[in-house]
Amino acid sequence: MNMSVNIAGVEWKNPVTVASGTFGSGEEFSEFVDLNCLGAVTTKGVANVPWEGNPTPRVAEVYGGMMNAIGLQNPGIDLFCERDIPYLKNFDTKIIVNVCGHAPEEYLAVVERLADEPIDMMEINISCPNVNAGFLAFGQDAHNVEKLTAQIKKIAKQPIIMKLTPNVTDITEIAKAAEAGGADAVSLINTLTGMKIDINRKTFAVANKTGGVSGPIVKPVAVRMVYQVAQAVNIPIIGMGGISCAEDAIEFLLAGASAVSVGTANFHNPAVTLEVIDGIEAYMKKNGFENVKDMVGIVK
Repeated sequence: MNMSVNIAGVEWKNPVTVASGTFGSGEEFSEFVDLNCLGAVTTKGVANVPWEGNPTPRVAEVYGGMMNAIGLQNPGIDLFCERDIPYLKNFDTKIIVNVCGHAPEEYLAVVERLADEPIDMMEINISCPNVNAGFLAFGQDAHNVEKLTAQIKKIAKQPIIMKLTPNVTDITEIAKAAEAGGADAVSLINTLTGMKIDINRKTFAVANKTGGVSGPIVKPVAVRMVYQVAQAVNIPIIGMGGISCAEDAIEFLLAGASAVSVGTANFHNPAVTLEVIDGIEAYMKKNGFENVKDMVGIVK
């Protein structure tokens, strides 16, 4: 039975990676998870310079999941290349670096810096607010998505995954724009914007006022969006949003994702990715699937 998947020319040993920001850059989880078992490790977002992130409190529990407003705190690309990439190269897994920025030139600086690094793919976080467009997220405007994707593709040496925000009217428009710009794949969904108010403190639960909601609560929305995007584009999809067991992951595959990403569940069950990999394999045996790709998008 063949668990491997090919995402934009990159061969993963199985269809499971981790969602950016829920797994550090791999080392943080290495005592709990054998990184060699993962199809790929997706790192926390990295920018051209260190980002301090948002004021605290940054995290709140919500019904069926969590809400975070970390603000993409990261050490910057120089330290990342010096410390995190060499660490991940010790393992037999693919390396996907998540890239963030406040303006196109910031994304491009990171993509250019990573061009000659020994990584396999880049995932571009376009849920970041665009300082040049009244802080509307890049991923909320189809024209900006196509333009930014094309700019990145001009200089990137690795395949590019555009990570889509669900906070839009029609996610298929954004996916089509990424494809038109030359994206090699898309990943979705990022977090849904939410708010929680602490009625005893009579103020917002996170200092940023709003935060990104993730966890099981978002899964039905994520599956629906993956299905819609699968009908709209011809590039591979990495599905994510509320996956906490193999059954959840299989839903995404059947809806049209070629691979899946496990996020929030890592926080309360560090071994969840291994359980998902084993569960997909068991499902394939039980249902007579020889290859993962045979089950991708079969629910029409």
